[in-house]
Amino acid sequence: MPIYRAYVIGLHDRPVGVVQIDCVDDGSAIDSAARLVDRRDVELWQMDRPVARFDARSKQTFKK
Repeated sequence: MPIYRAYVIGLHDRPVGVVQIDCVDDGSAIDSAARLVDRRDVELWQMDRPVARFDARSKQTFKK
């Protein structure tokens, strides 16, 4: 099962926290990471591959 990491983004686009997510594919990892979005943006990565970025203000998801 692939391991994904969701990085909570703080000031100046620097990570302030990380959550490991074990999911079977990108779609389920995106769904799981979307639940982490509150007042801060979240970036989802699988190893060194960017998967998606979640913008907290606009509530949009940008797939990479």
